[in-house]
Amino acid sequence: MSYYIEPIAHLINELSRLPGVGGKTAQRLAFHIIDMPDEQVRGLAKAIVDIKKHIKYCSVCCNLTDGDPCSICSSYNRDKSIICVVKDPRDVVAMQKTRDFKGLYHVLHGTISPMEGIGPDDIRVKELLQRLNDGEVKEIILATNPDVEGEATAVYISRLLKPLGIKATRIAHGIPVGGDLEYADEVTLSKALEGRREM
Repeated sequence: MSYYIEPIAHLINELSRLPGVGGKTAQRLAFHIIDMPDEQVRGLAKAIVDIKKHIKYCSVCCNLTDGDPCSICSSYNRDKSIICVVKDPRDVVAMQKTRDFKGLYHVLHGTISPMEGIGPDDIRVKELLQRLNDGEVKEIILATNPDVEGEATAVYISRLLKPLGIKATRIAHGIPVGGDLEYADEVTLSKALEGRREM
């Protein structure tokens, strides 16, 4: 039984379907929207409709874009011999914020997870392999998360690349800047030791 009139109950229900939004947060958001000026509500609604209408996947890297190919794939300033493979579009943004990576990207839209029934055919591995046909790519950087699924995906892709003669590298994992050794778990410390470099 809902304690709210139908329009409010409907909005709360729709908002609670968003990831990370529970019932209480959905209620707060709904009442905030009710209190917003009409012009802001229309702007919010238009932004939601526009994003569904205009955003698509890049036919090259599978990242989200409003033009095809995306601005990264079509840039003449990017190093086309290196592709950084990431789990989702948010990872591209994180990598771009570093301003250090000048190559291209490939977005998998997931990772291999047998427990969830997600196999290699359920993510964009096939599209990655198609990009390697022209012989221009020399290195694939596997930048999936350092969890079980991310590691399994990186290992799977690296095995596919070996017969193609393309160098597969993995981003280093370890202690974050500002972190304390005493609070790091054994796996993190082990990865930090593996990824050490000469100074």
